[in-house]
Amino acid sequence: MLDFTIVAVYFIVIFIVALRGKVQDNGSADEYFLSNRNLKWYSIALSTIATNVQGYQFLGMMGSAYLFGLAQANLEINAIQGILIATFIFIPIYLKEKITTITQFIEIKLGNKIALFYSLSNIALFATITLGAALFWGAYAAEMVFGEQLSILHPNRIVRIAILIISLGVFSAIYTYYGGLNAVVKTDIIQFIVLLLGGTIVCFISINELGGWEELYNKTPEKMHLHLPSNHPVIPWTHLLGLFFLNINYWCANQTIIQRSLAAKNLKEAQKGLLVGGVLKYLMALIIVVPGIALYGILGEGLSDPDMSFPYLVNRYVPIGLRGIILCGLFASLMSTVDSTFHSIATLWSVDIYSNYINKTPSDYQKIRAGRQAIIFSLISSLTMGMILLYLKFENPSTAFTHTLNNLRYYINCGITVMICAAALLIIPNKRKVLLAFLITLPLNLLLQYLLSDMNYFVRAFWVIFISLLIATEGEIRNFSSCKVLFQSSSNSLSRLGWTLLGSLVLIHFLFH
Repeated sequence: MLDFTIVAVYFIVIFIVALRGKVQDNGSADEYFLSNRNLKWYSIALSTIATNVQGYQFLGMMGSAYLFGLAQANLEINAIQGILIATFIFIPIYLKEKITTITQFIEIKLGNKIALFYSLSNIALFATITLGAALFWGAYAAEMVFGEQLSILHPNRIVRIAILIISLGVFSAIYTYYGGLNAVVKTDIIQFIVLLLGGTIVCFISINELGGWEELYNKTPEKMHLHLPSNHPVIPWTHLLGLFFLNINYWCANQTIIQRSLAAKNLKEAQKGLLVGGVLKYLMALIIVVPGIALYGILGEGLSDPDMSFPYLVNRYVPIGLRGIILCGLFASLMSTVDSTFHSIATLWSVDIYSNYINKTPSDYQKIRAGRQAIIFSLISSLTMGMILLYLKFENPSTAFTHTLNNLRYYINCGITVMICAAALLIIPNKRKVLLAFLITLPLNLLLQYLLSDMNYFVRAFWVIFISLLIATEGEIRNFSSCKVLFQSSSNSLSRLGWTLLGSLVLIHFLFH
């Protein structure tokens, strides 16, 4: 009962905080989509990282850490590479152009046809795979860990997950619909604190059961390496090559992630917020990866299903009361991703499509209404996708459709990475070359997958992006922007912080190689 009281209080607080910042029908589009471009660094940092962390990371990544150890942390800490590139290269460009969506930057550099394709493909991706997967995996994770407590919803497990998918999707859509970015950011700050608290509880309890931090080296020394052999079937060290490019896509060209920085009060607040977010990625790696390694030290290979690592730790070692906080943390990780994605879809649709092709002279009221209509549509599409994933999971439990979804994302993301890099690196991009390079990423991906089926998909992504970038920039050596033009910092102290963050990443790779 205590756990559910904590959860109920959490939802009430989220709803009250969200609706306190409700945007009225006569409010401005800038207020709804960009919070009047007035966000400070702490809002940017906490909201961005809250959006980045998803419920399945606690299951999938912790389970992977149980199997592969510290190498799994690469997917968290190497995000710092993308964050630094966004901080000092892309965000200064975006804020200088005063854009609302990344599509507008692509239109300036590459033309409206490529920009339209970018916007439509992202809306389609966000409204189906991104939202559907986030809702399904978040609900699935919560039910896996707290199935006994959640049985109050329905005795049938599948129905329980379906109820969670619908309830959490509708709840997130309601406050995003009314509150816009301001509501998303305010609730994300609370959600980040809650998910951090829940993750920290699990981390310290797992270390305590292991016998202390030093036991990580005494009992699991083979798990304390960031770099696995190049022939490792899942995460060889060579995956870092592809991860570098994919981090550019995620942290520099993803509307859901970038939108807070676009809404910053000024460049300094945006850069400070992203750099603090980079520091927080270390913390996320700690609370997600270390418990998995600790559990291996406690059980050895006694866990038949690695994805049960998080549920095992919570159900075996976490006392009543603290479990409620952890359940709130799982819900927070889901909703912070879902509300941000809903809002990004609203922004992309209203600014890129509605205002450019449907109503070229819209009022602020019409822009907000169009964005809200997009949220309703994306709620329906995401709930549909969530139910499809639920069916696939229980129809064939061994289906690895998570990797299928990742591959589908990467087919699109490789092309977007090529597009955004060419737009930023070249003073005047050759639109035909960039379009050709963008289009060739899909067949090249399929060809490499056919010819080299054993190639790690991160490594494959690297070669696809690298070859396509060569096509996009062929013969354009004199057309490259100089490093001095590309790198922009609002202050010397932030430059030093950026170099310190980069140095710390290099040092960690050296110490834990």
